[in-house]
Amino acid sequence: MLNVRWIQPGGQVDDALAIRFEVFCDEQGYGREQGMDSLDASSWHVVLYDKEGIPSAAGRVIDEGDGLFSIGRVCVAKRLRGMQAGRKLMELLMDKCWELGAEEIQLSAQVQAQGFYERLGFAASGPVYMDGHVPHIHMTRTVSGTKTRIDLI
Repeated sequence: MLNVRWIQPGGQVDDALAIRFEVFCDEQGYGREQGMDSLDASSWHVVLYDKEGIPSAAGRVIDEGDGLFSIGRVCVAKRLRGMQAGRKLMELLMDKCWELGAEEIQLSAQVQAQGFYERLGFAASGPVYMDGHVPHIHMTRTVSGTKTRIDLI
């Protein structure tokens, strides 16, 4: 059972940063300065906690304006991978986007996770590019039919 905590814009994001640093910095080799940016203060964040209360997954939602929202900094601790935590995290993030009025959601996916996002209704657009030392691809999902997890594959 995972506990969910939403952090509104301007809120304390230490727990989100803790899991980001674990996954992106310690595991994937990004520098800590790459793990946070000025968008953290204006974003909605969600953190999933394991049964011991340890931050174990996180992501954020950015309102880009005109119905466009970005999902980013999506990360799941190794100990929860393969247990549907990533899917749960993305459902929460997408639901927040729809709730806030999204017409389109975009994200920058690590190429190795492209299939995961495609199963959630995202489509790749544009060429593969490097974000640091990891290949990424831009992906989008638009409103089509219902706006909730019911329409997920």
